Amino acid sequence: MPEKRPLPAFLRAKYQLIATVTFSAFFSVVFLLVSIPFSHNVWFDLGDSYFFLFTVLFALAGLFIVIVSKVVMYKTRHVIPMDMPGYVLWNVCEIVLICLLYTILTISITGQERSEFVPIFFSSLVYGTISLAIPYIIAGMYFAILDKNNTIRLMDYQNVVSDETIAPTELKKITLFDNSGVMKMSVNSSNLYYIESDDNYIKVWYTDSKNELKTYMVRCRLKTVEESFLGSGLVRCHRKYIVNMDKVKVMRKETEGYELVLDNDSIAPIPVTKTYTDSVLGYFKEIRRD
Repeated sequence: MPEKRPLPAFLRAKYQLIATVTFSAFFSVVFLLVSIPFSHNVWFDLGDSYFFLFTVLFALAGLFIVIVSKVVMYKTRHVIPMDMPGYVLWNVCEIVLICLLYTILTISITGQERSEFVPIFFSSLVYGTISLAIPYIIAGMYFAILDKNNTIRLMDYQNVVSDETIAPTELKKITLFDNSGVMKMSVNSSNLYYIESDDNYIKVWYTDSKNELKTYMVRCRLKTVEESFLGSGLVRCHRKYIVNMDKVKVMRKETEGYELVLDNDSIAPIPVTKTYTDSVLGYFKEIRRD
């Protein structure tokens, strides 16, 4: 049975969820206003009427459901793992809940028979799916493209045709891009030691041409780096650290767990937590096998 792939981290990031809620609210209002004349069981009214108050209350209640759902999704991102089917199911539940609310309100304020519950619910489900699912998909695709442009990339120059001789130390470089997709830094992988998480930023620790240890900060998530370098020598060993395993001199067992000693005395040993012990040990096993 194939292993489930975790949901891309950007889909549960704060900026993405806020933008999705804002865009979805705007899209839904526009769509519903356009579709009102074509629906036989819509009671929305923006004029001075009996239904105006219920229209406002329903709009606020629907927005409240979406906001609460996204807040819970964000707050539990480090606690509850989620894959793509789970993410889709979560959003479907949002839509179903809002459609149930609409159906109950429709029967209550229009005095329709309870036997009309199912037809009204399925009708609202069609409108709810269009007004919410479409903006969710559009927002997800937009941020997927944005996330792809913002990743740190490993550039392998060994397969690049050039009119210049490329030195062995330049065969592989790490390039860093900011949130606008602009490249901010390029460093030889042989000079990179480790990458450290700092809230919504990362700190890249490397040595310059004078062999002095430097750090460079970029607005990027450590999870993005981890996903970008799966299968490479950059291995996550801690919630806060990704280490260039080529720079590891010793992996030793301490009372609180393993730690990695790098081949630079100015860098303190980097801890390896239980969550990532297997992946670190697995890297060493692969090296021995090769």
